[in-house]
Amino acid sequence: MQIKETTNDGLKRAYAITIPADEIEGRVTKEIKKIAPQVRMPGFRPGKVPANLVRKMHGEQIHAQAVNDVIRESVDKTIADNELRPAMQPKVEMGDGYEEGKDATLTMELEVLPQVEAPDTDGLKIERLTVPVDEAQVDETLERIAGQNKSYKDAAKTRKAKDGDQLIIDFVGRVDGEEFEGGKAEGAPLVLGSGQFIPGFEEQLTGVKTGEEKTITVTFPENYQAAHLAGKDAEFDVTVQQVKVEDETKVDDEFAKNMGLENLDKLKELIRGQLEQETAGLTRTQMKRALLDQLAAGHDFAVPQGMVDAEFDQIWAQLQQEAARSDDADAMLKEMEDEKDDYRRIAERRVRLGLLLSEIGQKNNVQVTSQEMSMLIQQAAQQYRDEDRQKFIQYIQQEPMAAAQLRAPLYEDKVVDFLFDKAEITDREVTREELEAAIEADEDAEQKPAEKKKAAPKKKAPAKKAAAKSDDADGDAAEKKPAAKKAPAKKAADEDDKKPAAKKAPAKKPAAKKADADDKAPAKKPAAKKAPAKKKAAPKKSDG
Repeated sequence: MQIKETTNDGLKRAYAITIPADEIEGRVTKEIKKIAPQVRMPGFRPGKVPANLVRKMHGEQIHAQAVNDVIRESVDKTIADNELRPAMQPKVEMGDGYEEGKDATLTMELEVLPQVEAPDTDGLKIERLTVPVDEAQVDETLERIAGQNKSYKDAAKTRKAKDGDQLIIDFVGRVDGEEFEGGKAEGAPLVLGSGQFIPGFEEQLTGVKTGEEKTITVTFPENYQAAHLAGKDAEFDVTVQQVKVEDETKVDDEFAKNMGLENLDKLKELIRGQLEQETAGLTRTQMKRALLDQLAAGHDFAVPQGMVDAEFDQIWAQLQQEAARSDDADAMLKEMEDEKDDYRRIAERRVRLGLLLSEIGQKNNVQVTSQEMSMLIQQAAQQYRDEDRQKFIQYIQQEPMAAAQLRAPLYEDKVVDFLFDKAEITDREVTREELEAAIEADEDAEQKPAEKKKAAPKKKAPAKKAAAKSDDADGDAAEKKPAAKKAPAKKAADEDDKKPAAKKAPAKKPAAKKADADDKAPAKKPAAKKAPAKKKAAPKKSDG
């Protein structure tokens, strides 16, 4: 085997690899001898089939596997011999015109991780903004809960329904005269003016009375989630079982019991704990951003552009999903295009911070234990159907890249907690509004180029906040290696409420003398198996 370096430019490396024909043929011959005793062929006793016939029957398949194996081993050897630390999976291509019996020529291109000195963690200073929870906040939250859990009582049969009234209805929907899935329900509650059903549905029920039957016609939105109904005209036969009016909601022990608590004091205690937990999460986000800002300010080294591209693609994909669900998709997409450079800078910052956090974690022996990893796998497996959970667990156990992506958020949090323990922390009491404003200010600051402090961009639509916000507790500070295998399919319900695309795997230093076959698999590697599909969510009644 001959290996020749053809590119050494910054973090980019390229190699030309030649694999002798006799090495490939030797592997083929060895494999034929190995399987010959198991081959069965009419006219021959078991184990007595001649090697030339075995070659004729299975030679093409055996040769393809031999080439595949030798390519992978040559890539691993190149990485190990040159003590490379690949940032991502190398790109491997076989030369044109390869034929059996000839030398195989390969090209391998990759980017390597930069040599990053773990920053000094002494002298870190962080201000912790805290928000005390008072009784006024508890009472306000309690009133909001009561407003969201309104009770209704039967109205007089002569009452004409209006906005705010609740209808109990049966309905059957048809498109082109045919009933469709999700278009039928009995005893469905609907509050007029809530926007729960598709546009036009509720408006046409204004003025109905108890016992009334009515046929209404609506048009499904063009961006309706069920593609086969999008833009279609539909007709619904509606029977109004009952018109109800809002009843007084008393916030007392009985109300608490209806919420599943012993009494009102227990409900207030639960609310107080949730508010404290919520503000603690915001405080951690603010602290983490302050910490990462300090790390980023002192480091400006080159990062692998392939990793930046992958991170940017994740951000961009999430922004596009958010835009597609908005009422003003075209305007949001245009705004995104205008600020594409800002998002790329965000991606680069995240990759750089990921490398820094990884170096800090490795230098200080921060680890995710096997017990913690097992718990992560079990928690993630709950998203799948019962029959697919074991398949998912096996998938994670067999795929190092998938396991790394699952482990990444916890690893990042543990490195951040380590740094918090090292830092000098001072507390300052603020209002929730001040805390949220501080977090938002950090979001804008992240978008400024490091080399010039331009004015913060004007306030953006919610999509940007969701996908490109600074590296918060659920964010993407640790950079990722894109998975060599396809990630598990998402369940339908996940599409609407998932966090910004991709938790990232902290940068693990590949061992200098040991190549990871899954990380370095060449382009010729057989197609990766998929993880089991997640369970789908049942259609909502409001889909009618």
